Amino acid sequence: MQLEGRTILVLGGAGLVGLAVCRELLAQRPGRLLICSLRREEVDEALAVLRRQFPDSPAQLLGVHGNVFVRTELKDTPREGLLADRRCRRMILEDTLLPLTEEVLQRSFLYRLLVEHRPHAVVDCVNTATALAYQDLYRSAQEVLEHLDAGHGIETFRHVIEKHLCTLYTPQLVRHIQILYEGLRRAGSEVYIKIGTSGTGGMGLNIPYTHSEERPSRMLLSKSAMAGAHTLLLFLMARTPDAPIVKEIKPAAAVAWKRIGFGPILRGGRPIPLYDCPPQAAVDLEEEPDLGASREFAPLGEGEPHVLRSVFIDTGENGMFSRAEFEVVTTLGQMEFVTPEEIARHVRFELQGIASGHEVLTALDHACMGPTYRAGVLRQAALRRLEALEREHGVASVAFEMLGPPRLSKLLFEAELLRRVRGTVARILESSPAALAEDCAAEIERNQSLRTEILSVGIPILLPDGRRLLRGPRMVIPAAWDTAEPTPERRERWAEEGWVDLRERNFQAWQRRFRSIREEIEGIDREDTSSRHDRDLDYWNVAGEINIGKVLGWLFIAEERGLRMKA
Repeated sequence: MQLEGRTILVLGGAGLVGLAVCRELLAQRPGRLLICSLRREEVDEALAVLRRQFPDSPAQLLGVHGNVFVRTELKDTPREGLLADRRCRRMILEDTLLPLTEEVLQRSFLYRLLVEHRPHAVVDCVNTATALAYQDLYRSAQEVLEHLDAGHGIETFRHVIEKHLCTLYTPQLVRHIQILYEGLRRAGSEVYIKIGTSGTGGMGLNIPYTHSEERPSRMLLSKSAMAGAHTLLLFLMARTPDAPIVKEIKPAAAVAWKRIGFGPILRGGRPIPLYDCPPQAAVDLEEEPDLGASREFAPLGEGEPHVLRSVFIDTGENGMFSRAEFEVVTTLGQMEFVTPEEIARHVRFELQGIASGHEVLTALDHACMGPTYRAGVLRQAALRRLEALEREHGVASVAFEMLGPPRLSKLLFEAELLRRVRGTVARILESSPAALAEDCAAEIERNQSLRTEILSVGIPILLPDGRRLLRGPRMVIPAAWDTAEPTPERRERWAEEGWVDLRERNFQAWQRRFRSIREEIEGIDREDTSSRHDRDLDYWNVAGEINIGKVLGWLFIAEERGLRMKA
């Protein structure tokens, strides 16, 4: 990708790696460089630094701030404030746990950022795994258990349960990826590069660095779990045909450093106040079993003279380290370290289409086993044996609703009905939609065996009048969380997702599909005997009875956009 004159968005651009990425990219003369970070002051500081260091850059430097994991309305509210407010908690739960809708997309800060600025490339330096895992699901679960044991009132318990649901890591990560994918796709972005993490600085389960948790730390391992899950979701996005080019650089070492100096030591952006406890004020462990937690502790004084000041090395998001701490962490055989400039250089290489040798998703592509020649040969033998058994036992093996989604079962049964009442593509297209609906409904009424098979696997049958529904004890659609009143809008969605639909307009849709298949068949050059076509004339068996498996395989590629990109 040519970077000159392009618009590039750097998420987490004011951080240690983000700032190094911005410096590396500014040297390539982009048209616009948009920096996004959590807090306004850090964005303003980063912009000031870059303007001072690149006074002659032609790039338009822009800044925006806010939390990319929440809706725009909540982007500037600290996490503690969000969890303390019932209305905000409800918003988070709706945006995270309910189905992804256009409304959820439109109110997402990340989505709005992408579609409004339409970056050609996005470099994501946000430490997503840390942001999710350090919400501390374990402490939240402990609070829930304590409230259960204490038997507190419903309002108190509601507060605790809602907070706990808001800390669930996986739903937040899944929703983040869904919004990211839609935003990148609709913005027309060409490349997305993630700066990931191993979660342990490249060390194993024996990592000795924790925040006073057990070893190995559950929170730290949760961070690694989120980092791994994030990589696999990006791996899937990279295999999605209409997604941008997706890459990930994953440092497996400590990342350092931003600056070295002397001054106030900051924790969470605030100076550490100085406290004292002289020997005469020692906690008596026999008399104070709470370890003195009930005492009031006052700092030594107000202002900078009464905060911790020392020599430090600033490692960005990982905080300030003392000289000794830095020496320990970077000791040969510990985390060691990598510089942000080296990471930024690899990012630039990948943006420009130069193989850095450190791109994780490509490595996974090469390491994963894909489809094999042997499996392709044996597939034909398996299909022949299955077809022979169908003939032997006089059954059609259509769908058991175990593969999912229910839409696949619904479509297979509808295609099977069409095969039974018409047989060939030509006869289906010669019929009127009304006649197809009538004959398929008659087949359902006449053929108890087929009817009971459909209903027993959990697929209801909507009769041609659109009012009456045949069903068994189990219905896959609507799902358990969505058993609301069957309004016309919901009925349409349910029929689309997982009901055999015998209405006339559904057979109009099937005729459109078969016309597309016929057009594909007619577009095949009968003189072309090369390997060009995946589906040739022999595959379709033009004059013969339709094969519902082949029809649905085509449909999931052509209509459901389910094409597998890579072998």
